[in-house]
Amino acid sequence: MPPLQETPNLAPLLRHAAAAAAAAVPEGDGRRNHKRSKLGGGGGSNIFKMFKLLPMLSTGCKMVALLGRPKQSMLSDRATTVTFFGPRRGRICLAIQECPRSPPFFLIELPILTASLHKEMSSGLVKIALESETKTHKKKLVEEYVWIVYCNGRKSGFAIRRKSSSEDEREVMKVLRGVSMGAGVLPERSGEDGEGGDQLTYMRARFERVVGSKDSEALYMISPDGAPGPDLSIFLVRAKG
Repeated sequence: MPPLQETPNLAPLLRHAAAAAAAAVPEGDGRRNHKRSKLGGGGGSNIFKMFKLLPMLSTGCKMVALLGRPKQSMLSDRATTVTFFGPRRGRICLAIQECPRSPPFFLIELPILTASLHKEMSSGLVKIALESETKTHKKKLVEEYVWIVYCNGRKSGFAIRRKSSSEDEREVMKVLRGVSMGAGVLPERSGEDGEGGDQLTYMRARFERVVGSKDSEALYMISPDGAPGPDLSIFLVRAKG
């Protein structure tokens, strides 16, 4: 299998991200943007810092009240909703939806610990790539089941897409129906032995979905403050057999 950075299907998507970032930088701002890059975050990374700032929420709708409602819409109506959620001491799940109220059309548990992903997010730049080695192309790309997962260029392991949501996952999606973007902690659920269970954290944002071909597509996070370039990108690639 060729290295991820040499995968042909990934090249046009990376070029799209580079072109979008270059177009968003006005002339004369080089010094300011250089300072921003040295600080390692950009405005979009502020959403990740909310993990430490927000109190525990009893419902997802309280997140909207905490964030406040902008005077003008900052998000595209066509944007795709992406949610990362998982227990603090467990693995993180990735859910992709058409909108916050629709069921996920792509749901997968990543071979990445929640704490590890939070650490990557604190750097301000996260690129997650999922590569399928399926030899037949009869299915749509998001319908493939087995994926190799990479995080910031490092192979994390294998993951299998969910055929259907579990009861707990459906409950998470239900609680977050009123949340279009944000990050926080859901109410703690009791464990099987009656003792306190692990806290469930989540991060939800709107993403621009770009389809490169039937074998490649990408999602770029839409920064609410208009910061240049995406802070979080997800790539789906099917290797040509």
